[in-house]
Amino acid sequence: MKHIQIKFVIVSALLLLLSPGCKKILDEEPRSIYTPEFFKTEKGVLGGISSQYAHLRFIYGQPYYYNTLETGTDEYTYAQSADANFRDMDLSGVGNITATSSRSDALWGTAFSNINTASGIIENAASGGTIPASLIAEARFFRAFDYFLLVQTFGGVPLDLGAGELKFNTTASRTSVRNTVPEVYTKAIFPDLLQAINDLPTTGRVTGGVTKTVARLYLAKAYLTYGWWLQNPNSIPTYPETARTDPDGHDAQWYFQGAYNVATQAIDSPGPFGLENTFYDLHIGGNDRNKEMLLYADHTQESEFYNGACLSCFDSESGNGRNGAYWMVNWNYTVIRSAPNPDGTGSAVSSVQREAVQALGRPYTRMAPTIGAIKNTFADKTLDARYDGTFSTVYRGNWPKGGTTNAVLYNANDLPVTPGQPILSFLEDETLTPSIVYPTGASFPGKTSNNVGAGVIPGRADFVIHPFGISRIVYPSLWKLGVYRTDNGTGLGQPNATSTRPFKIAKFSELYFIAAEAVVKGATPVAGKSARELINVIRARAGKWKFSNKNNAPFVADNSAAMTAATPATIDINYILAERSREYFGEGHRWFDLVRTQKWNELAGTYQICGAAYGNHTPQTITRTIQPFHYIRPIPQAQLDGMDMTPAEKAAYQNPSYQ
Repeated sequence: MKHIQIKFVIVSALLLLLSPGCKKILDEEPRSIYTPEFFKTEKGVLGGISSQYAHLRFIYGQPYYYNTLETGTDEYTYAQSADANFRDMDLSGVGNITATSSRSDALWGTAFSNINTASGIIENAASGGTIPASLIAEARFFRAFDYFLLVQTFGGVPLDLGAGELKFNTTASRTSVRNTVPEVYTKAIFPDLLQAINDLPTTGRVTGGVTKTVARLYLAKAYLTYGWWLQNPNSIPTYPETARTDPDGHDAQWYFQGAYNVATQAIDSPGPFGLENTFYDLHIGGNDRNKEMLLYADHTQESEFYNGACLSCFDSESGNGRNGAYWMVNWNYTVIRSAPNPDGTGSAVSSVQREAVQALGRPYTRMAPTIGAIKNTFADKTLDARYDGTFSTVYRGNWPKGGTTNAVLYNANDLPVTPGQPILSFLEDETLTPSIVYPTGASFPGKTSNNVGAGVIPGRADFVIHPFGISRIVYPSLWKLGVYRTDNGTGLGQPNATSTRPFKIAKFSELYFIAAEAVVKGATPVAGKSARELINVIRARAGKWKFSNKNNAPFVADNSAAMTAATPATIDINYILAERSREYFGEGHRWFDLVRTQKWNELAGTYQICGAAYGNHTPQTITRTIQPFHYIRPIPQAQLDGMDMTPAEKAAYQNPSYQ
């Protein structure tokens, strides 16, 4: 299998209707117009397909869009340095989601431009006579992929971009009509994915190329999501208004069974895919393109051009194809100070400096995990390797890499620390909480160490914070998405450039969750693949340890038997959602999961977090106002402004309660 670097290609959609949210990307071959004739050539099709892969970078890793998928859920809330982009999404009284403020605009423009490119390929490539069906199937997959994202986010969206439903448009259009949710699924998503499954190869054309397996995953997920939509257990409104009936005459149970059948077929015929041996193997930097990854937005350290962003600059977080999402969930650990003198005094030293390694990276403090996520979602931190493989919880001294020559510094309790030793630790449970003494502010009186309001435990040289003491300003960062570089040398490397790691989009493991959820919703399972048995495949892997991030040392243990024995005999939706959060925490799945199952308000309507100042360790219970209309995002205001329609028509185009 060839490994090629995907070049950025811009394919103009020529849709003024859909252009306001689009971002310009690097031109491989600058063109103002891509004509139907261009897509009848192999060069044109390959260029268009390359742009399909490249457009993933404008969605995944885009910080503000990433925020829309996590902030406001039971996983994340806004952090101390959050601006309105993040506060608005929290729905906790500090902002509001509007057509102007919603950062789902990053999806709207990017997806529709790519859909038009896909339609150009699908409509014209076959007439050339030399383009293989498998290549056209890649375009079919991406058209369905984008429509699936759009329909989950906005409700019904237009299938006609100006030239007819699912037709390639070459003439600027300023009018639009939204199709209903059932029409989007049954006319666009399902047919394209079914054809893609038929025509795609088992092994990708290139490394990271789409395959039968990833198409099956998205068909199964689309069936599952549509089944929930038809069932509508909590009477969530849809728009454009339409009956919750299927044009093809199927009921919700038909789709749940279809989701199960397609997902288990993919499990049984995996091709080159499968589960990694451990959760650590899945997320360790340098192993991103592993056998479990079905789809990712690619980046690379090897070439600035193919990375789509600079490799060694002080980069911007604004998106434009960059992978800066991780910065948002990273607190400013560089504020931690240790003292040069044995009595805890002297000119304070930044003992944990900004470094381009997976446990550190560039801090932004825009999003903080909730206390409930740390305490309840990851309640088991001993048997289950996923907490340790998800968060950075121990911050170790690295000051010599930044040029500070002190061989020893003095930290908590004025005890000595050397490079590589823990400077600050987030405790796993409340066992030691009675022994912790916290300062009233950032540091203890007369001491230059600490500076972040962390506590001390007698005899320990590291400052500590207990789980209920996690705040909007000091919290565990997301290790699994942390940066990975091989060019740091003996220094701090390039922590201010955006991440050169691929952003994970779809994994083989999700097939097990989709099938299990379908069973919970009434699908009839086959022998050996009940909901509990499917979930236990994932939990068995979660019990296998290879390395301890907390201790920064190899740690081999197999707790699979204990993990599977602890699985409830009866699996319900809440347990599925809890397991999904443990498996995919912070990866951009959570809002979709809570919206699909209509559990958003139930599971995320309140959360706990401590305040936004150093030294705040008293949990506050925050209530969110999650209304039924919030289950779909507003059509971006820029879209409405770009349409040549009357104010009444624009109002009717917008989702209710955002008008």
